[in-house]
Amino acid sequence: MTQESNPPLRIGVDLGGTKTEVIALDAASGAELDRCRVPTKRGDYAATIATIKDLVEGMESRLGRQGRVGIGIPGTISPATGLVKNANSTWLIGRPFDRDLETALGRPVRLANDADCFALSEATDGAGAGAATVFGVILGTGVGAGVVVHGRLLSGPNAIAGEWGHNPLPWPEQDELPGHACYCGKVGCVETFLSGPAIERQFGQGVALPDIVTMAEHGDDRAEGLLDRTEDRLARALASVINVLDPHVVVLGGGVGNVARLYRNVPRLWGEYVFSDQVATRLLPPVHGDSSGVRGAAWLWPK
Repeated sequence: MTQESNPPLRIGVDLGGTKTEVIALDAASGAELDRCRVPTKRGDYAATIATIKDLVEGMESRLGRQGRVGIGIPGTISPATGLVKNANSTWLIGRPFDRDLETALGRPVRLANDADCFALSEATDGAGAGAATVFGVILGTGVGAGVVVHGRLLSGPNAIAGEWGHNPLPWPEQDELPGHACYCGKVGCVETFLSGPAIERQFGQGVALPDIVTMAEHGDDRAEGLLDRTEDRLARALASVINVLDPHVVVLGGGVGNVARLYRNVPRLWGEYVFSDQVATRLLPPVHGDSSGVRGAAWLWPK
């Protein structure tokens, strides 16, 4: 490979619970050059490392040049131990995943939480492009977020910036107390109200969220009532973020973020809870959809 004649690639890896995706972006323009997706080797740490190595090296071989590699995972590296924590891909927990990947690939890698990668992607060339502060939200199987300020991913000493899903639902109503138990060990977390499975649990009967939305559109009072409450809960939860962070843009990802009515109704509701005479924050759907995670991983390296 001749890196002198060909500038390095940006390679992003999104390690999900069911699929592992790799993308190559042009280092300058961000244009997509190649993409590949395979099933994740669930429960097998060594096979996970080997899969990522094969995907990255195969992509580089096809494109004829090497790249800087960023990895998004459903967890993070603990600053205290250097090992993975908070990962629902449990076979990663307690492992030096970033260091093992560096050994396998023979180069430095950068690793971040998948919600952080989503936020970075949408702040770089997505819905939040050009905005000074972007709060990128994942409303999927769980609830998480990332914070991007002036194009840079915000991180702190505990590596938990954006973990709003494990705060209590703000301004709870009587029938919302004490709340449902969360896997984190607390009760009443935002995640237990606003994740996709949580919304479906509240409706019951095994009805999926897209079907609940369709039922509401066709006049089902119960479905409409649940979505009304969901919108008010999301307005409260995001208002608490706006009160602290005052972001210019909030971008919603994950399956719940596909519900179009949220973008109309939540901004109409959150003014009641935000400590301001007006709310200029914009609530937007993602430009890159479920590709934002892998694209954001590619953007982990600075330009």
